Amino acid sequence: MRIVIFSLLLIAGFSAAAQKTSYIDSLKEYQKKYVATHEVVKNADKKYFKFFPVSTAYKVIASFEKINDTSGFIMKTSGKISKKFFRYGLLHFSIGNKPLQLTVYQNEQLLNNDEYKDYLFIPFTDLTSGEESYAGGKYIDIRLGDIKDNTVLLDFNKAYNPYCAYTTGYNCPIPPRENDLPIAIKAGEKDFGKAH
Repeated sequence: MRIVIFSLLLIAGFSAAAQKTSYIDSLKEYQKKYVATHEVVKNADKKYFKFFPVSTAYKVIASFEKINDTSGFIMKTSGKISKKFFRYGLLHFSIGNKPLQLTVYQNEQLLNNDEYKDYLFIPFTDLTSGEESYAGGKYIDIRLGDIKDNTVLLDFNKAYNPYCAYTTGYNCPIPPRENDLPIAIKAGEKDFGKAH
């Protein structure tokens, strides 16, 4: 009986390790594709992309709380053009046993676009912003269909920089203060390695 239990535990351990390895490999492929297909950074400059090591600690299940915001607000950008967003909901989650919260936004302009009307936007800063990460924060995109049973898989390993991290001339939304996380999120894209 002990041998059977030990064998089952061994198989479960190998299975968990394989899933973790598979996830890390899939994220590395995701990053390669992200770099290869980037719309702003071209050719030799692609070598300046940097990422934190992929970590399952930053892949969390968040509970979703809907917000009925019908008036919206103007989100400041890095340029002269501000953009109107609606607060769509709140995400509640924990990292390292620390309870955290992020607001999810919906862009008014995209609501009229059939291809992107189901997109939701999560801009944030954390304690790496301006140090290891871009000072203007990072973004995560999800879609309405990603919200299932009032939960969302929130993967900070997919957090990416706004175009303003690479060049000037863009109107990149600035994360509102309510999305300043009081911890270091060592996941996703780091600050670009070339000044502009």
